Amino acid sequence: MSQARTNARKAAVQALYQWQMAGQNLSEIERQFLEEERLKDAQKSYFVELFYGVPKNLDEIDRALSEFVDRPVDTIDPVERAILRIGVYELLYRLNMPYRVVLNEGINLAKDFGADGSHKYVNGILDKVAQQKRAVEIKSKTQSSK
Repeated sequence: MSQARTNARKAAVQALYQWQMAGQNLSEIERQFLEEERLKDAQKSYFVELFYGVPKNLDEIDRALSEFVDRPVDTIDPVERAILRIGVYELLYRLNMPYRVVLNEGINLAKDFGADGSHKYVNGILDKVAQQKRAVEIKSKTQSSK
């Protein structure tokens, strides 16, 4: 996966965190990120897709998450919640992206931004969502590796 796309995810985590905490207007947060050049090494189009795609599809994303989390989605640590929402968005709407890439990126984001050990939590939840939402892909990968 390209570093520019990884950087887009990192910026999206920070922007979604800000949106979750402050409830600011999305375009206002995007403008701040552009002005502060926080997207200069990021794939801007992918940042925009994630940053606007998660809130736009929030009900479906949180519904998918709530099947596998041990508490209400709103009570998950805000950093972990942003990472999980990005991962679930990619699992649901970016079917061209291999589920393993989505899981690895989520784990790395949790290692970068989350509390100690949060990458294990993120991995466990995203893996369960992937098992359900990407079952056909996972099954075909398992069969082709035999």
